[in-house]
Amino acid sequence: MFKFTKKEWAYIFYDWAESAFTVVFATFIFPGLYTFLSTEGGGNLTNDQSSILYQVIISVISILIAIMSPILGTLSDYKGTKNRFFKLFFYVGVVSSAMIPLYPLFPWWVVLIPFAISYLAYNATNVFYDSFIVDVTTDERMDRVSTTAYAFGYLGGSTIPLIIGVLLITFLEGTLPLQLTFLITTIWWVVFSIPFLKRVKQVHGIEPETQPVRKAFSRLGQTFREVQKYKKVFLFLIAFFLYIDGVHTIISQAVPFAVNAIPEVTGENVNNVLLPIFIMIQLAAFVFAILFSFLAKKFKTEHLLLVTIGIYSFISLFGFFINSVTLFTILGLLVAVAQGAIQSLSRSYFGKIIPKEKANEFFGLYTIFSRVAAFMGPAVIAFVSGIALAINQTNQIENELFPGAMRYGILALIVFFFLGGILFNRARKLPTDYLDQ
Repeated sequence: MFKFTKKEWAYIFYDWAESAFTVVFATFIFPGLYTFLSTEGGGNLTNDQSSILYQVIISVISILIAIMSPILGTLSDYKGTKNRFFKLFFYVGVVSSAMIPLYPLFPWWVVLIPFAISYLAYNATNVFYDSFIVDVTTDERMDRVSTTAYAFGYLGGSTIPLIIGVLLITFLEGTLPLQLTFLITTIWWVVFSIPFLKRVKQVHGIEPETQPVRKAFSRLGQTFREVQKYKKVFLFLIAFFLYIDGVHTIISQAVPFAVNAIPEVTGENVNNVLLPIFIMIQLAAFVFAILFSFLAKKFKTEHLLLVTIGIYSFISLFGFFINSVTLFTILGLLVAVAQGAIQSLSRSYFGKIIPKEKANEFFGLYTIFSRVAAFMGPAVIAFVSGIALAINQTNQIENELFPGAMRYGILALIVFFFLGGILFNRARKLPTDYLDQ
């Protein structure tokens, strides 16, 4: 029977902790609140304008993360620094997210300030969290640890705070249930991060040296100059950039898409209609993440990744035809099949093909490609949706069967999955002889 060490359990349970932020602040409840505030609760935006503005905000934050990630990753290659950077951004994220429940005291748009800060800090902590996988386990155990971490994230952090939020929204009135949900989620993030903060320490790294910032930039530049030496790594990163673009976008834009594409879902009833569906999807995602953790022992990681990329290609195509809650539920279940696997197996696969002593530097690059992708996805949706909206308004077209301009942006994501799959298939065939040097 496969047994995890205490450090591996601590790593796994941080996913349990931080997934609460993902689902409540970044994916579901806060976007639902934003949609209501911007269209009916003080703002006067249309559904299309609200969804496009939200995509622009997420894009800007993602650009900042992309700029910061390689710098932070390279600096944290020095022994003893990764834990300090992690804690800094962790505390900033916690404090700023704890301020979001104060939103009723200010104009509707002010809530975007603590949200942006917390979202930025949360993503920065994940630069270090992802790279810690090389410090807590071995190559042989990496797939199992990574997929189990995502599975526990779905089971706990992505589900329990959401259930609490549903119960509060159901039985309480006014702004109090949302305020309590945001506060409980922040506390959840803190409490279940304690094992990680206590047990996980940096193992791989280089010795501290004078002028660390200048030399960190020098090392980063050298890595880019040695691209031919790490051709497999960089070709994988380009493929990852393309396919993870669609993954992040589909996750983060689920609520705005539902409001935009499904007539019976509005900013006012979005939580009541979609929360039960989302809980079901998270539980299904847990089951499939566990399933893929076992499949990773029987099949090659690269083959499983190609399967999940194919599933997401179909999801982006199917998304165009969503016009009811029933079809949205089917779409969500398809996402549940592949979501945890494509993220966890990408992380563990990358951990296997990089030099361990440069893990933080390379995971900083990994986050660059992930965050730039997170920028590109919403930007593409905003651009394509904007064009579709302009054409429809100019020609006074109203598609009653498939309403909402955002579906055209979702359909456009299939290009990223297709190209990402082709490049990944090429990358997986390249050698890793640099690991023997």
